[in-house]
Amino acid sequence: MGFTGVKVFSATKAKEREALGDFVTMWLRNNPNLEIMGKTVTQSSDAEFHCLTIMLFFREAGAAAAA
Repeated sequence: MGFTGVKVFSATKAKEREALGDFVTMWLRNNPNLEIMGKTVTQSSDAEFHCLTIMLFFREAGAAAAA
C-alpha cells in the first residue's frame, strides 16, 4: 500500500526557512499515528526569493496490515 496523504511545509523568508525543520519535527510529534512513506525536499529561486519546500508522504500506521 502506498501513501494516503501529503503534508507540505514551505517557507520563503530566511528566518522561516531556518525554522522549517522545527515545524516538521513538531508536526511529526503531534501525529504519532502516521507512518512516513517518503519525502521530497525542493529549493527554488528567482531573482528575489528563495523557497524551501518539504513534502512528507504518509499513511496511517498499521494501514499495510489492514490492506
